[in-house]
Amino acid sequence: MEDDLRDIELTLAALEEQNLANKVFVLHDGADALDYLYRRGKFDRREGDDPIVVLLDNKMPKVTGLEVLKIIKADEILKVIPVVVLTSSRETSDLVEFYKHGVNSYVVKPVDFSEFITAIQQLGIFWAAVNEPPIVGPSKAAKLPGRRVLVDSAVPSL
Repeated sequence: MEDDLRDIELTLAALEEQNLANKVFVLHDGADALDYLYRRGKFDRREGDDPIVVLLDNKMPKVTGLEVLKIIKADEILKVIPVVVLTSSRETSDLVEFYKHGVNSYVVKPVDFSEFITAIQQLGIFWAAVNEPPIVGPSKAAKLPGRRVLVDSAVPSL
């Protein structure tokens, strides 16, 4: 989930280079992210499994990234979804707060373009290809090609 249009475009480009972009679902804000995860509102007919990872920024409209994280990690079903915070904040208090509430990884976005692309590619490869997600719920298809990464943004859904 990301609030900066430029960062979204760079993230999608980096994931596309690794053939992972077709598995990314981009959302408008924290409220949409929660609606997507809970299959409510405009997502009430969403099909498929939950995302294998949620990329989250803290500074999002409507519901902050920290609040989204708290809700995900308080839910018995959703709490197994890894959440990666991808943020510009180097504040120790932010880092501690996210880890206190169960974030799986906290990554400070590199300012340099090539370093940013490399960081996103490494995240994508790790969470989509290397990491072994738990198999929960009715679907046992967690390792199939249809797995998704959930990203929040200020742009229309893909």
